[in-house]
Amino acid sequence: MRPRPLAMAATRLLPLMLLLAACAETGPPPVAVTAATATAVAAIEPPPPEPREFRAAWVATVANIDWPSRPGLAPDVQRAEALALLDRAAAIGLNALILQVRPAGDAFYASTLEPWSEYLTGAQGRAPVPAWDPLAWWVGQAQARGLELHVWFNPFRARHSAAKSPLAAPHLGVRQPSAVRRYGEQLWMDPGEPAAAAHTLAVVADVVRRYDIDGVHIDDYFYPYPVKAGEADLPFPDDAAYARHRQGGGTLSRDDWRRANVDAMVQELHATVRRLKPWVRFGISPFGLGRPDRRPPGMTGFSQYDKLHADVERWLENGWLDYLAPQLYWPIDREGQAFPVLLDYWLAQNRAGRHVWPGLFTSQITRGEPLGPRSWPAQEILDQIALQRARPGAGGHVHFSMAALLQDRDGIATKLQQGAYATPALVPATPWLDDQPPPAPLLRLAGPRVEIQPGAGEAAARWAVWRRVGGRWRFAVLPAVQRSFTLDGADAVAVSAVDRVGNVGARNFVRLP
Repeated sequence: MRPRPLAMAATRLLPLMLLLAACAETGPPPVAVTAATATAVAAIEPPPPEPREFRAAWVATVANIDWPSRPGLAPDVQRAEALALLDRAAAIGLNALILQVRPAGDAFYASTLEPWSEYLTGAQGRAPVPAWDPLAWWVGQAQARGLELHVWFNPFRARHSAAKSPLAAPHLGVRQPSAVRRYGEQLWMDPGEPAAAAHTLAVVADVVRRYDIDGVHIDDYFYPYPVKAGEADLPFPDDAAYARHRQGGGTLSRDDWRRANVDAMVQELHATVRRLKPWVRFGISPFGLGRPDRRPPGMTGFSQYDKLHADVERWLENGWLDYLAPQLYWPIDREGQAFPVLLDYWLAQNRAGRHVWPGLFTSQITRGEPLGPRSWPAQEILDQIALQRARPGAGGHVHFSMAALLQDRDGIATKLQQGAYATPALVPATPWLDDQPPPAPLLRLAGPRVEIQPGAGEAAARWAVWRRVGGRWRFAVLPAVQRSFTLDGADAVAVSAVDRVGNVGARNFVRLP
Protein backbone atom coordinates (compact mmCIF):
# COMPACT_ATOMS: atom_id res chain seq x y z
CA MET A 1 0.00 0.00 0.00
CA ARG A 2 1.05 3.59 -0.46
CA PRO A 3 2.84 5.08 2.55
CA ARG A 4 0.99 7.90 4.26
CA PRO A 5 2.18 11.24 2.78
CA LEU A 6 4.00 13.43 5.22
CA ALA A 7 1.63 16.23 4.40
CA MET A 8 -1.29 14.16 5.69
CA ALA A 9 0.25 13.93 9.15
CA ALA A 10 0.68 17.68 9.22
CA THR A 11 -3.00 18.26 8.51
CA ARG A 12 -3.92 16.60 11.79
CA LEU A 13 -2.49 19.58 13.62
CA LEU A 14 -4.30 22.22 11.57
CA PRO A 15 -8.06 22.71 11.13
CA LEU A 16 -9.35 22.05 7.65
CA MET A 17 -12.87 23.34 8.25
CA LEU A 18 -14.72 25.46 10.79
CA LEU A 19 -18.24 24.20 10.83
CA LEU A 20 -20.57 26.59 12.61
CA ALA A 21 -24.31 26.66 12.23
CA ALA A 22 -27.39 27.91 14.03
CA CYS A 23 -28.08 26.41 17.44
CA ALA A 24 -31.33 24.75 16.36
CA GLU A 25 -31.31 20.97 15.78
CA THR A 26 -32.60 21.67 12.26
CA GLY A 27 -29.99 24.32 11.52
CA PRO A 28 -28.17 24.77 8.22
CA PRO A 29 -25.48 22.37 6.99
CA PRO A 30 -21.80 22.83 7.88
CA VAL A 31 -20.11 25.82 6.32
CA ALA A 32 -16.58 26.29 5.04
CA VAL A 33 -13.92 28.03 7.05
CA THR A 34 -13.38 31.76 6.56
CA ALA A 35 -10.11 33.65 6.97
CA ALA A 36 -11.27 35.22 10.24
CA THR A 37 -12.53 32.03 11.85
CA ALA A 38 -9.53 30.04 10.59
CA THR A 39 -7.24 32.42 12.45
CA ALA A 40 -9.29 32.01 15.62
CA VAL A 41 -9.20 28.20 15.50
CA ALA A 42 -5.56 28.02 14.48
CA ALA A 43 -4.68 30.06 17.55
CA ILE A 44 -5.85 27.20 19.76
CA GLU A 45 -3.11 24.90 20.99
CA PRO A 46 -3.99 21.66 19.19
CA PRO A 47 -4.73 18.48 21.15
CA PRO A 48 -1.91 16.00 21.69
CA PRO A 49 -1.75 12.67 19.81
CA GLU A 50 -4.54 10.27 20.66
CA PRO A 51 -3.69 7.87 23.53
CA ARG A 52 -3.06 4.31 22.31
CA GLU A 53 -3.20 1.05 24.24
CA PHE A 54 -4.83 -2.35 23.73
CA ARG A 55 -6.93 -2.88 26.87
CA ALA A 56 -8.73 -6.18 26.57
CA ALA A 57 -10.11 -9.09 28.56
CA TRP A 58 -10.80 -12.67 27.63
CA VAL A 59 -14.42 -13.84 28.03
CA ALA A 60 -14.11 -17.61 28.54
CA THR A 61 -17.14 -19.77 27.81
CA VAL A 62 -15.57 -23.20 28.36
CA ALA A 63 -16.87 -24.71 31.59
CA ASN A 64 -18.83 -21.44 31.99
CA ILE A 65 -15.82 -19.61 33.41
CA ASP A 66 -17.04 -16.12 32.45
CA TRP A 67 -20.25 -16.43 30.46
CA PRO A 68 -22.92 -17.65 30.68
CA SER A 69 -22.82 -18.37 34.40
CA ARG A 70 -24.17 -21.88 33.85
CA PRO A 71 -25.47 -23.96 30.94
CA GLY A 72 -29.06 -23.89 29.80
CA LEU A 73 -30.12 -20.47 31.04
CA ALA A 74 -32.95 -18.78 29.17
CA PRO A 75 -31.67 -16.51 26.38
CA ASP A 76 -32.95 -13.36 28.08
CA VAL A 77 -30.93 -14.28 31.20
CA GLN A 78 -27.85 -14.99 29.08
CA ARG A 79 -28.21 -11.61 27.40
CA ALA A 80 -28.63 -9.86 30.74
CA GLU A 81 -25.42 -11.48 32.01
CA ALA A 82 -23.59 -10.51 28.82
CA LEU A 83 -24.79 -6.92 29.12
CA ALA A 84 -23.31 -6.76 32.61
CA LEU A 85 -19.95 -7.86 31.19
CA LEU A 86 -20.10 -5.45 28.27
CA ASP A 87 -21.18 -2.50 30.38
CA ARG A 88 -18.48 -3.16 32.96
CA ALA A 89 -15.84 -3.44 30.23
CA ALA A 90 -16.87 -0.10 28.75
CA ALA A 91 -17.16 1.61 32.13
CA ILE A 92 -13.72 0.46 33.28
CA GLY A 93 -12.05 1.71 30.11
CA LEU A 94 -11.38 -1.47 28.16
CA ASN A 95 -11.47 -1.12 24.38
CA ALA A 96 -11.67 -4.78 23.33
CA LEU A 97 -13.09 -8.13 24.41
CA ILE A 98 -11.93 -11.57 23.25
CA LEU A 99 -14.97 -13.86 23.27
CA GLN A 100 -14.53 -17.64 23.20
CA VAL A 101 -16.87 -18.95 20.50
CA ARG A 102 -15.41 -22.44 19.95
CA PRO A 103 -14.41 -24.11 23.22
CA ALA A 104 -14.14 -27.69 21.89
CA GLY A 105 -15.32 -28.30 18.35
CA ASP A 106 -18.64 -26.65 19.19
CA ALA A 107 -20.19 -23.24 18.57
CA PHE A 108 -21.60 -20.23 20.38
CA TYR A 109 -23.18 -19.09 17.12
CA ALA A 110 -25.45 -20.49 14.42
CA SER A 111 -23.32 -22.96 12.44
CA THR A 112 -23.79 -25.76 9.93
CA LEU A 113 -20.23 -26.98 10.57
CA GLU A 114 -20.30 -27.56 14.34
CA PRO A 115 -22.99 -28.19 16.96
CA TRP A 116 -24.29 -25.72 19.52
CA SER A 117 -22.15 -25.76 22.66
CA GLU A 118 -23.46 -27.46 25.78
CA TYR A 119 -22.02 -24.56 27.79
CA LEU A 120 -24.68 -22.40 26.14
CA THR A 121 -27.78 -24.59 25.99
CA GLY A 122 -27.06 -27.46 28.41
CA ALA A 123 -26.59 -30.20 25.79
CA GLN A 124 -24.34 -30.27 22.75
CA GLY A 125 -26.34 -29.81 19.57
CA ARG A 126 -29.39 -28.34 21.32
CA ALA A 127 -30.39 -25.03 19.75
CA PRO A 128 -31.35 -22.04 21.90
CA VAL A 129 -35.06 -21.62 22.58
CA PRO A 130 -36.26 -19.10 21.65
CA ALA A 131 -33.79 -18.94 18.78
CA TRP A 132 -31.03 -16.35 18.80
CA ASP A 133 -27.46 -16.03 17.57
CA PRO A 134 -25.22 -15.05 20.50
CA LEU A 135 -22.25 -14.03 18.36
CA ALA A 136 -24.29 -11.73 16.13
CA TRP A 137 -25.75 -10.16 19.26
CA TRP A 138 -22.32 -9.73 20.90
CA VAL A 139 -20.97 -8.07 17.75
CA GLY A 140 -23.78 -5.52 17.74
CA GLN A 141 -23.53 -4.79 21.45
CA ALA A 142 -19.74 -4.38 21.32
CA GLN A 143 -19.97 -1.99 18.38
CA ALA A 144 -22.62 0.07 20.15
CA ARG A 145 -20.12 0.62 22.99
CA GLY A 146 -17.11 1.33 20.79
CA LEU A 147 -15.49 -1.97 21.83
CA GLU A 148 -13.59 -4.22 19.47
CA LEU A 149 -14.75 -7.86 19.49
CA HIS A 150 -12.20 -10.57 18.75
CA VAL A 151 -13.48 -14.15 18.45
CA TRP A 152 -11.50 -16.87 20.20
CA PHE A 153 -11.21 -20.40 18.81
CA ASN A 154 -9.61 -23.41 20.41
CA PRO A 155 -8.00 -24.85 17.27
CA PHE A 156 -7.78 -28.57 18.13
CA ARG A 157 -9.62 -29.47 21.35
CA ALA A 158 -12.61 -31.70 20.51
CA ARG A 159 -14.07 -32.36 23.95
CA HIS A 160 -13.26 -30.81 27.32
CA SER A 161 -12.90 -32.93 30.44
CA ALA A 162 -15.76 -30.96 32.04
CA ALA A 163 -18.22 -31.84 29.25
CA LYS A 164 -21.29 -33.83 30.29
CA SER A 165 -23.38 -34.36 27.15
CA PRO A 166 -22.45 -36.72 24.28
CA LEU A 167 -21.05 -35.49 21.00
CA ALA A 168 -23.70 -34.43 18.52
CA ALA A 169 -23.70 -33.98 14.77
CA PRO A 170 -22.12 -32.21 12.97
CA HIS A 171 -19.21 -32.45 15.45
CA LEU A 172 -16.04 -33.68 13.77
CA GLY A 173 -15.88 -36.58 16.22
CA VAL A 174 -19.23 -37.78 14.84
CA ARG A 175 -18.66 -37.06 11.15
CA GLN A 176 -14.99 -38.05 10.92
CA PRO A 177 -14.00 -39.94 14.07
CA SER A 178 -10.74 -41.09 12.44
CA ALA A 179 -9.46 -37.50 12.74
CA VAL A 180 -10.10 -37.35 16.49
CA ARG A 181 -8.02 -38.94 19.27
CA ARG A 182 -8.77 -39.68 22.90
CA TYR A 183 -6.02 -38.35 25.12
CA GLY A 184 -6.47 -38.57 28.87
CA GLU A 185 -9.93 -37.26 29.72
CA GLN A 186 -10.27 -35.20 26.56
CA LEU A 187 -10.79 -35.68 22.84
CA TRP A 188 -8.37 -33.97 20.47
CA MET A 189 -8.45 -33.21 16.78
CA ASP A 190 -5.17 -34.67 15.55
CA PRO A 191 -3.11 -31.81 14.03
CA GLY A 192 -1.41 -34.42 11.82
CA GLU A 193 -4.70 -35.38 10.16
CA PRO A 194 -5.43 -33.24 7.09
CA ALA A 195 -9.17 -33.53 7.75
CA ALA A 196 -8.79 -32.00 11.22
CA ALA A 197 -6.74 -29.06 9.98
CA ALA A 198 -9.07 -28.45 7.03
CA HIS A 199 -12.09 -28.50 9.34
CA THR A 200 -10.65 -25.88 11.71
CA LEU A 201 -9.77 -23.65 8.76
CA ALA A 202 -13.29 -23.99 7.38
CA VAL A 203 -14.81 -23.10 10.77
CA VAL A 204 -12.72 -19.94 11.12
CA ALA A 205 -13.36 -18.90 7.51
CA ASP A 206 -17.11 -19.33 8.02
CA VAL A 207 -17.12 -16.99 11.01
CA VAL A 208 -14.92 -14.39 9.33
CA ARG A 209 -17.24 -14.32 6.29
CA ARG A 210 -20.50 -14.06 8.22
CA TYR A 211 -19.75 -11.85 11.22
CA ASP A 212 -18.45 -8.27 11.45
CA ILE A 213 -15.66 -9.10 13.88
CA ASP A 214 -12.43 -7.22 14.56
CA GLY A 215 -10.09 -10.13 15.24
CA VAL A 216 -9.56 -13.88 15.13
CA HIS A 217 -7.81 -15.29 18.18
CA ILE A 218 -6.40 -18.72 19.02
CA ASP A 219 -5.03 -19.83 22.37
CA ASP A 220 -2.22 -22.06 23.62
CA TYR A 221 -3.81 -25.46 22.89
CA PHE A 222 -2.04 -26.95 19.88
CA TYR A 223 -0.89 -30.46 20.69
CA PRO A 224 -2.32 -31.11 24.18
CA TYR A 225 -0.58 -30.45 27.45
CA PRO A 226 0.97 -33.77 28.51
CA VAL A 227 -1.03 -36.25 30.56
CA LYS A 228 1.09 -38.24 32.99
CA ALA A 229 1.27 -42.02 33.03
CA GLY A 230 3.22 -42.53 36.24
CA GLU A 231 6.38 -40.46 35.92
CA ALA A 232 6.30 -40.35 32.13
CA ASP A 233 4.16 -38.42 29.68
CA LEU A 234 1.38 -40.42 28.07
CA PRO A 235 2.20 -40.49 24.33
CA PHE A 236 -0.20 -38.66 22.07
CA PRO A 237 -1.76 -41.36 19.81
CA ASP A 238 -0.76 -40.10 16.36
CA ASP A 239 1.14 -43.19 15.17
CA ALA A 240 -1.04 -43.64 12.08
CA ALA A 241 -0.65 -40.08 10.89
CA TYR A 242 3.10 -40.08 11.45
CA ALA A 243 3.46 -43.42 9.69
CA ARG A 244 1.81 -41.93 6.59
CA HIS A 245 4.34 -39.09 6.70
CA ARG A 246 7.22 -41.57 6.67
CA GLN A 247 5.61 -43.83 4.07
CA GLY A 248 5.13 -40.82 1.81
CA GLY A 249 8.86 -40.10 1.87
CA GLY A 250 8.89 -37.68 4.79
CA THR A 251 12.09 -37.54 6.82
CA LEU A 252 11.16 -35.31 9.75
CA SER A 253 11.48 -36.58 13.29
CA ARG A 254 8.15 -36.90 15.05
CA ASP A 255 8.71 -33.72 17.07
CA ASP A 256 9.71 -31.70 14.00
CA TRP A 257 6.77 -33.16 12.04
CA ARG A 258 4.38 -32.13 14.78
CA ARG A 259 5.80 -28.61 14.82
CA ALA A 260 5.48 -28.48 11.02
CA ASN A 261 1.80 -29.42 11.34
CA VAL A 262 1.16 -26.57 13.76
CA ASP A 263 3.25 -24.14 11.70
CA ALA A 264 1.17 -24.95 8.64
CA MET A 265 -2.06 -24.35 10.54
CA VAL A 266 -0.88 -20.99 11.86
CA GLN A 267 0.32 -19.88 8.42
CA GLU A 268 -2.94 -20.91 6.76
CA LEU A 269 -5.11 -19.29 9.42
CA HIS A 270 -3.19 -16.05 8.96
CA ALA A 271 -3.53 -16.25 5.17
CA THR A 272 -7.22 -17.17 5.33
CA VAL A 273 -8.15 -14.23 7.54
CA ARG A 274 -6.10 -11.86 5.38
CA ARG A 275 -7.70 -13.13 2.18
CA LEU A 276 -11.29 -12.88 3.41
CA LYS A 277 -11.20 -9.60 5.35
CA PRO A 278 -7.84 -7.78 5.32
CA TRP A 279 -8.82 -5.53 8.23
CA VAL A 280 -9.46 -8.42 10.66
CA ARG A 281 -6.43 -8.99 12.88
CA PHE A 282 -5.12 -12.46 13.71
CA GLY A 283 -3.78 -12.99 17.23
CA ILE A 284 -2.31 -15.85 19.25
CA SER A 285 -2.02 -16.18 23.03
CA PRO A 286 0.61 -18.87 23.66
CA PHE A 287 2.05 -20.17 26.91
CA GLY A 288 4.38 -17.52 28.27
CA LEU A 289 7.73 -19.35 28.33
CA GLY A 290 9.81 -19.44 25.16
CA ARG A 291 12.11 -22.08 23.71
CA PRO A 292 14.57 -23.44 26.29
CA ASP A 293 17.55 -22.78 24.02
CA ARG A 294 16.69 -19.08 23.73
CA ARG A 295 15.52 -18.18 27.22
CA PRO A 296 17.25 -15.52 29.29
CA PRO A 297 19.52 -16.84 32.04
CA GLY A 298 17.59 -18.10 35.03
CA MET A 299 14.25 -18.61 33.23
CA THR A 300 13.00 -22.15 33.74
CA GLY A 301 9.84 -24.21 33.35
CA PHE A 302 7.56 -25.93 30.87
CA SER A 303 8.60 -25.99 27.19
CA GLN A 304 5.74 -25.44 24.78
CA TYR A 305 8.25 -25.88 21.94
CA ASP A 306 8.92 -29.47 23.01
CA LYS A 307 5.56 -30.44 24.53
CA LEU A 308 2.89 -28.48 22.63
CA HIS A 309 5.03 -28.37 19.48
CA ALA A 310 4.43 -24.64 19.18
CA ASP A 311 7.35 -22.78 17.61
CA VAL A 312 6.01 -19.38 18.66
CA GLU A 313 9.28 -17.56 18.06
CA ARG A 314 9.18 -18.62 14.42
CA TRP A 315 5.62 -17.35 13.96
CA LEU A 316 6.52 -14.01 15.47
CA GLU A 317 9.73 -13.63 13.50
CA ASN A 318 7.95 -14.42 10.22
CA GLY A 319 4.99 -12.15 10.90
CA TRP A 320 2.40 -14.96 10.68
CA LEU A 321 0.17 -13.02 13.07
CA ASP A 322 -0.84 -9.47 13.85
CA TYR A 323 -0.52 -9.65 17.62
CA LEU A 324 1.00 -11.94 20.20
CA ALA A 325 -0.49 -12.11 23.69
CA PRO A 326 1.89 -14.41 25.60
CA GLN A 327 0.32 -15.63 28.81
CA LEU A 328 2.71 -14.13 31.37
CA TYR A 329 0.88 -15.57 34.35
CA TRP A 330 3.61 -15.06 36.95
CA PRO A 331 4.30 -12.21 39.37
CA ILE A 332 7.00 -9.63 38.89
CA ASP A 333 9.40 -11.19 41.40
CA ARG A 334 8.80 -14.90 40.60
CA GLU A 335 12.13 -16.70 40.50
CA GLY A 336 12.49 -18.52 37.19
CA GLN A 337 9.45 -16.84 35.57
CA ALA A 338 9.74 -13.15 36.36
CA PHE A 339 7.13 -11.11 34.49
CA PRO A 340 9.41 -8.26 33.26
CA VAL A 341 12.16 -10.65 32.12
CA LEU A 342 9.69 -12.72 30.11
CA LEU A 343 8.08 -9.63 28.60
CA ASP A 344 11.47 -8.35 27.49
CA TYR A 345 12.21 -11.76 25.99
CA TRP A 346 9.13 -11.72 23.74
CA LEU A 347 9.74 -8.14 22.70
CA ALA A 348 13.25 -9.10 21.63
CA GLN A 349 11.85 -11.88 19.39
CA ASN A 350 9.55 -9.41 17.59
CA ARG A 351 11.72 -8.79 14.54
CA ALA A 352 8.72 -8.42 12.22
CA GLY A 353 7.34 -5.54 14.27
CA ARG A 354 4.00 -7.06 15.24
CA HIS A 355 1.97 -6.10 18.30
CA VAL A 356 2.99 -7.70 21.61
CA TRP A 357 0.27 -7.44 24.26
CA PRO A 358 1.01 -9.67 27.29
CA GLY A 359 -1.71 -11.67 28.98
CA LEU A 360 -2.14 -10.84 32.69
CA PHE A 361 -3.37 -13.34 35.28
CA THR A 362 -5.95 -10.98 36.75
CA SER A 363 -8.09 -13.92 37.92
CA GLN A 364 -5.35 -14.76 40.40
CA ILE A 365 -6.88 -11.94 42.44
CA THR A 366 -9.32 -14.17 44.27
CA ARG A 367 -12.55 -13.15 45.94
CA GLY A 368 -12.87 -12.64 49.67
CA GLU A 369 -11.17 -10.70 52.42
CA PRO A 370 -8.46 -11.10 53.40
CA LEU A 371 -6.90 -12.36 50.20
CA GLY A 372 -5.89 -16.00 50.30
CA PRO A 373 -2.26 -17.14 50.67
CA ARG A 374 -1.94 -17.98 46.94
CA SER A 375 -3.84 -14.99 45.60
CA TRP A 376 -2.45 -11.74 44.25
CA PRO A 377 -3.37 -8.25 45.38
CA ALA A 378 -4.73 -5.89 42.74
CA GLN A 379 -1.48 -3.95 43.02
CA GLU A 380 0.40 -6.79 41.32
CA ILE A 381 -1.65 -6.29 38.14
CA LEU A 382 -1.36 -2.51 38.36
CA ASP A 383 2.41 -2.83 38.66
CA GLN A 384 2.55 -5.20 35.69
CA ILE A 385 0.62 -2.68 33.58
CA ALA A 386 3.09 0.02 34.63
CA LEU A 387 6.00 -2.23 33.60
CA GLN A 388 4.35 -2.97 30.25
CA ARG A 389 3.86 0.75 29.61
CA ALA A 390 7.54 1.36 30.28
CA ARG A 391 8.48 -0.94 27.37
CA PRO A 392 8.24 0.93 24.03
CA GLY A 393 7.40 -2.23 22.09
CA ALA A 394 4.54 -3.36 24.32
CA GLY A 395 1.40 -1.45 23.40
CA GLY A 396 -1.20 -3.07 25.63
CA HIS A 397 -2.31 -6.11 27.59
CA VAL A 398 -5.12 -8.64 28.03
CA HIS A 399 -6.74 -9.65 31.34
CA PHE A 400 -7.61 -13.24 32.11
CA SER A 401 -10.40 -13.03 32.64
CA MET A 402 -13.44 -10.75 32.57
CA ALA A 403 -14.97 -12.34 35.69
CA ALA A 404 -12.30 -10.85 37.95
CA LEU A 405 -13.04 -7.38 36.60
CA LEU A 406 -16.80 -7.83 36.80
CA GLN A 407 -16.47 -8.86 40.46
CA ASP A 408 -13.99 -6.02 41.17
CA ARG A 409 -11.76 -8.36 43.14
CA ASP A 410 -9.64 -6.41 45.62
CA GLY A 411 -10.96 -3.29 43.91
CA ILE A 412 -9.06 -4.01 40.68
CA ALA A 413 -11.76 -2.66 38.34
CA THR A 414 -12.25 0.49 40.41
CA LYS A 415 -8.52 1.11 40.61
CA LEU A 416 -8.12 0.70 36.85
CA GLN A 417 -11.07 2.96 36.10
CA GLN A 418 -9.80 5.72 38.38
CA GLY A 419 -6.11 5.29 37.61
CA ALA A 420 -4.51 3.46 34.67
CA TYR A 421 -7.64 3.64 32.52
CA ALA A 422 -8.87 7.10 33.59
CA THR A 423 -8.16 8.42 30.09
CA PRO A 424 -9.67 6.38 27.24
CA ALA A 425 -7.37 4.94 24.58
CA LEU A 426 -7.57 3.82 20.99
CA VAL A 427 -6.31 0.39 20.02
CA PRO A 428 -2.85 0.73 18.43
CA ALA A 429 -2.92 1.01 14.64
CA THR A 430 -1.88 -1.92 12.46
CA PRO A 431 -0.19 -0.20 9.51
CA TRP A 432 0.97 -3.40 7.78
CA LEU A 433 -2.72 -4.10 7.05
CA ASP A 434 -3.64 -0.57 5.98
CA ASP A 435 -1.92 2.77 6.47
CA GLN A 436 -4.46 5.06 4.77
CA PRO A 437 -6.42 7.36 7.12
CA PRO A 438 -10.19 7.68 6.84
CA PRO A 439 -11.74 11.00 5.71
CA ALA A 440 -12.35 13.79 8.18
CA PRO A 441 -15.93 14.15 9.40
CA LEU A 442 -18.00 17.29 9.04
CA LEU A 443 -19.21 18.92 12.25
CA ARG A 444 -22.08 21.22 13.18
CA LEU A 445 -23.08 22.96 16.38
CA ALA A 446 -26.68 22.25 17.34
CA GLY A 447 -27.37 23.94 20.65
CA PRO A 448 -25.35 22.19 23.37
CA ARG A 449 -24.42 19.34 21.03
CA VAL A 450 -21.98 18.74 18.21
CA GLU A 451 -23.33 16.72 15.30
CA ILE A 452 -21.02 14.47 13.27
CA GLN A 453 -21.50 13.89 9.56
CA PRO A 454 -19.17 11.17 8.16
CA GLY A 455 -16.86 12.20 5.37
CA ALA A 456 -17.11 10.65 1.91
CA GLY A 457 -15.09 7.45 1.54
CA GLU A 458 -14.05 4.80 4.05
CA ALA A 459 -16.55 4.37 6.87
CA ALA A 460 -15.44 5.15 10.41
CA ALA A 461 -15.34 2.45 13.07
CA ARG A 462 -15.35 5.01 15.89
CA TRP A 463 -14.72 8.70 16.57
CA ALA A 464 -11.76 10.22 18.39
CA VAL A 465 -13.14 13.25 20.23
CA TRP A 466 -11.28 16.02 22.03
CA ARG A 467 -13.08 18.62 24.18
CA ARG A 468 -11.23 21.69 25.45
CA VAL A 469 -12.49 22.53 28.94
CA GLY A 470 -10.78 25.17 31.07
CA GLY A 471 -7.91 25.37 28.62
CA ARG A 472 -7.16 21.62 28.79
CA TRP A 473 -7.99 18.98 26.21
CA ARG A 474 -9.96 15.91 27.34
CA PHE A 475 -10.17 12.76 25.22
CA ALA A 476 -13.08 10.40 24.51
CA VAL A 477 -13.79 7.56 22.09
CA LEU A 478 -17.27 7.23 20.64
CA PRO A 479 -18.76 4.37 18.59
CA ALA A 480 -19.33 5.06 14.91
CA VAL A 481 -23.08 4.72 15.32
CA GLN A 482 -23.07 7.74 17.64
CA ARG A 483 -23.44 10.86 15.51
CA SER A 484 -23.56 13.57 18.16
CA PHE A 485 -22.18 14.42 21.58
CA THR A 486 -22.58 17.15 24.21
CA LEU A 487 -20.13 19.96 24.64
CA ASP A 488 -19.92 19.36 28.43
CA GLY A 489 -18.56 22.84 29.04
CA ALA A 490 -16.08 22.78 26.16
CA ASP A 491 -15.21 25.95 24.26
CA ALA A 492 -13.68 23.96 21.39
CA VAL A 493 -13.80 20.40 20.09
CA ALA A 494 -11.79 18.36 17.60
CA VAL A 495 -13.05 15.16 16.00
CA SER A 496 -11.33 12.54 13.84
CA ALA A 497 -12.57 9.33 12.25
CA VAL A 498 -10.87 6.07 13.23
CA ASP A 499 -10.94 3.12 10.83
CA ARG A 500 -11.08 -0.62 11.47
CA VAL A 501 -7.31 -1.02 11.93
CA GLY A 502 -6.82 2.08 14.05
CA ASN A 503 -5.78 4.70 11.50
CA VAL A 504 -6.87 8.18 12.58
CA GLY A 505 -7.89 10.73 9.96
CA ALA A 506 -7.50 14.50 9.92
CA ARG A 507 -9.19 16.48 12.67
CA ASN A 508 -11.99 18.92 12.17
CA PHE A 509 -12.59 21.62 14.76
CA VAL A 510 -15.50 23.55 16.17
CA ARG A 511 -14.96 26.56 18.42
CA LEU A 512 -17.81 28.29 20.18
CA PRO A 513 -18.21 31.89 19.03
